[in-house]
Amino acid sequence: MTTFLTYTTLGLVLGSVYFIAASGLVLTYNTSGIFNFAHGAQAMFGTFLYWHLTERWGWPVWPALIVVVGLVGPAMGAALHTAIMRGLRGTADVTKIIVTVAVLLGTVYLAQWIWNPDEAHTVDMFFGAGAKITVAGVVVRYHEIVCLVAAVAIAVGLRVLFTRSRTGVVMRGSVDDPDLLRLSGHDPERAAMLSWALGSTLAVLAGVLIVPISGGGLDANALTLLVIDAFAAAMFGRLRSIPRTFAGAMVLGLAANYVLAYLPSAGTFTGNLRVSLPMIVLFVVLVVLPQDRLRGAAIRTRERYRVPTVRSAAVWGAVLIAVVYLYSLLLSDGAVTTFALGMTFAIIALSLTVLTGYAGELNLAPLAFGAVATVVAFHVGVAGTGLASYMSIQGVLLGVAAAALIGGLVALPALRLRGLYLALATMAFGEFLSNMVLRDTTEHELFGMKFTLFPGGSLVVPPLRIGPLNLRDGTTSLMTATVLFVLIAVGLAALRGSGYGRRLAAMKDSPAAAAMLGQNLVRLKLSVFMISAAIAGLGGVLMSAATGTVAQENFSFVGSLSLLMLVVVAGTGYISGALFGGLMAGVGATVLVATFNDLALENAGMATVYTTLGHLIVVSTALLGMGVGKNPSGFVHDLIEGYRAVRGAGPVLYGAGALGAVLYVLALTGVIGTWTFALAALSVIMLLPVFGRMYLEERGGDGERRARPAPLELIGVDEPYTDELRARLDRELGLPALEKGGVARA
Repeated sequence: MTTFLTYTTLGLVLGSVYFIAASGLVLTYNTSGIFNFAHGAQAMFGTFLYWHLTERWGWPVWPALIVVVGLVGPAMGAALHTAIMRGLRGTADVTKIIVTVAVLLGTVYLAQWIWNPDEAHTVDMFFGAGAKITVAGVVVRYHEIVCLVAAVAIAVGLRVLFTRSRTGVVMRGSVDDPDLLRLSGHDPERAAMLSWALGSTLAVLAGVLIVPISGGGLDANALTLLVIDAFAAAMFGRLRSIPRTFAGAMVLGLAANYVLAYLPSAGTFTGNLRVSLPMIVLFVVLVVLPQDRLRGAAIRTRERYRVPTVRSAAVWGAVLIAVVYLYSLLLSDGAVTTFALGMTFAIIALSLTVLTGYAGELNLAPLAFGAVATVVAFHVGVAGTGLASYMSIQGVLLGVAAAALIGGLVALPALRLRGLYLALATMAFGEFLSNMVLRDTTEHELFGMKFTLFPGGSLVVPPLRIGPLNLRDGTTSLMTATVLFVLIAVGLAALRGSGYGRRLAAMKDSPAAAAMLGQNLVRLKLSVFMISAAIAGLGGVLMSAATGTVAQENFSFVGSLSLLMLVVVAGTGYISGALFGGLMAGVGATVLVATFNDLALENAGMATVYTTLGHLIVVSTALLGMGVGKNPSGFVHDLIEGYRAVRGAGPVLYGAGALGAVLYVLALTGVIGTWTFALAALSVIMLLPVFGRMYLEERGGDGERRARPAPLELIGVDEPYTDELRARLDRELGLPALEKGGVARA
């Protein structure tokens, strides 16, 4: 009985902290309509600051707590709303999710910059671990009593706030009908800012309370994910009901401790299940709870994507293969291998192009499907031993098929979900896979066969070999990954232009309208999820082979979020967006940071400057994601439009091509370094549209007007509606061209 009471008490304490964290999510969502994925990162940052004040500066606990929870917490939330979140009102779900994901990543990167992750950071309980009482044989520490009392007080306070106070009504009205709220004399932005300040305060309080309970050790990624476990409790209350959120948090805390108390302790299963339980509950809650009905109105966004033809995709694919090969001649063997790794991430990024860019569905864990394919390929496709081992094509195909199958199984119960709910379901699957499968080092027996999913916590994945083609060579691996990227890209271009692709676009624009026209949304969602998972699986196997040895960290949830964010920043509707986003997520930031670290070691006097620049590179990637709300089409769209506008500047284009050829010859002969060539070539690419517009302006006074055609939505509004504009509309919509008599050309 004592054991039961002890674990019940611990479960209630853990549930109390989950509720405090979840209540902050409910508060901000109810008043701004934004689900804050950065909630855990805010808790993490506040907890690190609390440690800094108490341990490094020697402050007493209570003054530090007042400063961190009472001042820094609300200031952080208010600043986030003022600088970023208020600009997201009325934007699409994917934009809101990506911006908060960018805040999460930026906060984690900033914390790792300020507080060295290689150093130990521990937070003690309030009043010390020895301050406790005994009730019915159960030892209860004062810190745990504080958790319980705080949870009850917050539950009562929020209930009263939302149902009994004018402030709470104004907060809820700020998201329900902000215009009506303004007519009533209230400021919806001020109410939303107040809710973000309170939500951030609750997040920081949850972080400070939960760390001593979970062991006292501080780690930026681990603490962020620990608070994310509270998402399950928030969804239990449908992001609206404080009482149901409280009940869900208590059930979650009790279940986690009962698993630890009563399931067998041998092996890793029980510990992994306890860690995975919040994500299991989250997935079940998302599937079981009733969802909103399909809405009839189409979701209009500011996204503008130009769909390439199969021919243009094939031509640009051939150009990419040639450029990659020529550039590989300038690189060392190690750099070629790193480049190959980046191309495998670009293949994984293509899975987001078809799923998010074409179909409008969300997957927050693309690397999880790469992990599925890797595990299957490792167990069924590796032949030989030692340096003579290799991955067979059968193993790769089975791994890809397994990823597609798992993608279908994950999507099947989640097909009724949309937007935020679907994103949370994929996140739950990714975290479950990471905690249950990728941590499974126990030997299993099935049909008389003994196996271990992740022996020793890692997998040694040899390179692929198909007859004479051996990917052990770095250049061969790079070119194979590039060719596969091009083949998949051309296939996706063909898919987007087909009837199936148009059905995906219709589903993205308005699911209700697509269903009314007879489209089977279940079949569409299931098929596109399986296609996306298969592409991610192929990229995951190639990435694992290029890395050599992979562990849980290679398929982490944070890595998936970083990849998704960078692809959206580049342009998730563009194949080139997947290329740039994948390369940046896979190796770009890592290479730049490593370069600055090497410079710091070689130049002791400038070490601080170079180290700071390396950290700024990482943080700046998150800053790009925070600005995606202002440019939802991505920077690739701007680049393409810039080049399209200067197609008539022939001398400038030819001059840039000649300059690039000269720079390449200088790099190939060793006159200039590889980095110098890369930076110079990048500068030419980025500045070419600027010089092109200058050239066109000099040739004619209205050159700029000709170079910048009106946006599609303004045709016939800002300028007369002519036959030329009508023909342009037909081209953009993919309609057949008309002869002068109005007859369609064959």
